[in-house]
Amino acid sequence: MKFFDSEYFTYNSNELFCEGVSLTAIKEGAGTPAYVYSKKFFADRYTEFEQAFSKVNHKIFYATKANFNLNVMKTFYDLGSGIDVNSGGELYRALKIGADPKRMLLTGVGKTKDEIKLGLEHDVLMIKAESVDEVYFINSIAKEMGKTASAAIRVNPDVDPLTHPYISTGLAENKFGIESARAEEIILECSRLSNVKITGIDIHIGSQITSINPFVESVIKMVELIKRLELKGLKIEHFDMGGGFGITYNDEIPFSPKELADALIPIFMQVDCQILFEPGRFLTGNGGVLLTEVLFTKSNSNKNFVIVDAAMTDLLRPSIYKAYHHVQPVIKNGSKDITADIVGPVCESGDFLAKNREISECKMGDLLAVMSAGAYGMVMASNYNARRRPPEIIVDKNKYYICRARETYEHLLYDEKIIDELH
Repeated sequence: MKFFDSEYFTYNSNELFCEGVSLTAIKEGAGTPAYVYSKKFFADRYTEFEQAFSKVNHKIFYATKANFNLNVMKTFYDLGSGIDVNSGGELYRALKIGADPKRMLLTGVGKTKDEIKLGLEHDVLMIKAESVDEVYFINSIAKEMGKTASAAIRVNPDVDPLTHPYISTGLAENKFGIESARAEEIILECSRLSNVKITGIDIHIGSQITSINPFVESVIKMVELIKRLELKGLKIEHFDMGGGFGITYNDEIPFSPKELADALIPIFMQVDCQILFEPGRFLTGNGGVLLTEVLFTKSNSNKNFVIVDAAMTDLLRPSIYKAYHHVQPVIKNGSKDITADIVGPVCESGDFLAKNREISECKMGDLLAVMSAGAYGMVMASNYNARRRPPEIIVDKNKYYICRARETYEHLLYDEKIIDELH
């Protein structure tokens, strides 16, 4: 089998370490399953992206939906990032880390009245609207509150991002944004509302995109739109091009931030507005692993199974996207390679972490690391089968910190009670 090895997760005397801490030591201290993150990875990826676009007026807003652990969010915020929040809950988390609302974007295709009010109460930098109805709704709420809402309108550029259809968001058939053919007309109409100030336009064409071309095509379209709007007298202050920058899970060869910058900066320079980015997966994805223990192994006439204590409740992506996450042993023991399904304890046939995967032969008690689990892992975890969500651990050099403990059974019942009158 192949082994993924980097400066953040590396084998030392055949044992997998995160920075300077062995994953075996983390298992002994925190149990399994558990999420383990490298702080150095987060900082290095942020710095790489920041430096790549240093020639243009820009701002990074960390996309909280990728990993909303408070300490992960605060790591990026302390480095200078803004925070992109997609719900009232994510906004609340951003406030909990002490984030200035003027460094927040409130996004989301279906925001409620309470969420819009929350954004207006805290004076977030921008509320990003995805339909004409929503802009009018924001205007009416702002009028009730005696405020003027700073808003951006998301445009769907109808560009194929060449990614999984469930995470494609920039085609005309997708639910996101307003259609590009009517964007100029709609934005100008909305700019005349009394309690909304249109300060930006926004795109986000998808996630896990590994080709630069869809971004170039989208940005060219939006720059032309900005020029037309400014000729009509509407100054656009911010152009938010979203995120979606792909990473390596298996054999993908994604572009680097510098390659993206080299392609986009000449286009950005045609307009006078601040460029906003919302990277999430790029900043965290390969900075985390899901640590899991082998419970049992079994074989039938044509199949090997490795049953582990992590499940689809902990990492959902393989079950819903058939997404690839590399799985490798924490201890290299020289055992032979086999082909196996790596499955969890949940009572669903869809509960798997890997199928038909080449892996070193395992035995009960072995530890496995599910790689590239720093994004869209814990944030998508659930309590199905009344399973407790795992802890989250951040490694900083040669120390590790449990920054979110494993849920207790009491956590599962915190808001539930037996009603005597029913029984």
